[in-house]
Amino acid sequence: MSEPGPIVFFDGVCAFCSSSIDFFLRRDRHGRLKFAPLQGETAAAKLPASDRSDLDSMVYLLDGQRFRKSSAVVQILKQIGGIWLIVAGLLWIIPKPIRDPGYSLIAKVRYRIFGKRESCRLPTPEERGRVLP
Repeated sequence: MSEPGPIVFFDGVCAFCSSSIDFFLRRDRHGRLKFAPLQGETAAAKLPASDRSDLDSMVYLLDGQRFRKSSAVVQILKQIGGIWLIVAGLLWIIPKPIRDPGYSLIAKVRYRIFGKRESCRLPTPEERGRVLP
C-alpha cells in the first residue's frame, strides 16, 4: 500500500472519536489528513497490533513516526495549521506526564458520556478519498 500521507487512526465505534474526526475534517482545509478506524484494513496494514488493540488512544502516523494520545492531538493540530498551530503550541507546553493522564481520563469515560456506535463511521461522498478502510 503506498503512503497516502498523514493518517489519523481512531476508534471507529466511539461517538466522541467520530465527532473529533468530523472536527479535524472540517478544519483541514488543504485535505492533507487521511483518517482510518483502528479496527480497519488500513490500520492492520500500517500499525503494529499493540497500537490497533489500544482503542483508548488515537494514533497519528506521520512520515513513519507514530504519535499516540495527547501527542497525536498536538501533531494533528499542527498539521491543520492556522489558529490551531497556536493551540498545539500551548498544549505542547504542558508536560506529557500531565497531558496524557488528562487524555486517558477522557478516553476512559468517553463511551459512558458520548456513547458507542454499532459500526465504524462511514465517509460521506465528499470524504471518500480521505477516510480509508
